[in-house]
Amino acid sequence: MLTDHCSDLLFCPTLTAAENLGKEGIVRGVHLVGDTMFDAALQFADIARDRSRILPDLGLKPKGYLLATIHRPYNTDVPGNLRSILSAFREIGERIVFPIHPRTRQRIAECGLDDLLATTPNVQTIGPVGYLDMLMLEQNARLILTDSGECRKKPTSLRCPV
Repeated sequence: MLTDHCSDLLFCPTLTAAENLGKEGIVRGVHLVGDTMFDAALQFADIARDRSRILPDLGLKPKGYLLATIHRPYNTDVPGNLRSILSAFREIGERIVFPIHPRTRQRIAECGLDDLLATTPNVQTIGPVGYLDMLMLEQNARLILTDSGECRKKPTSLRCPV
């Protein structure tokens, strides 16, 4: 809030953000510019449906899996947190597709959690995927489990609960 009051230019992604500034008495220099991540997801969703082969390649049916991404340090750098998350995946019992970020894969190994992940039959681990494949996974998942800011934001434009 302090930064907002000190700034000459404020670029708001939504009308709500601009209105909130107005409630704080900030009306000069406020510009409604939209959300580039939201716009890109909408623009590329159709392209992903045409080009991506990830669903058939992984044997996935729309709304027949959950998608998980984990990479934030507070989840991956604390062994207890990482163990809890992987254990929760097991308890969920539904098919989970888990594109593992390289840093997360390294932390799983360093924390000695490879066996836990390997013995969780409902979790399908895959390597990192490109933007179009990730869009396909996101827009066809029944639910997304994530600590990622991008993954939390983008699926709202694709109508997938996070």
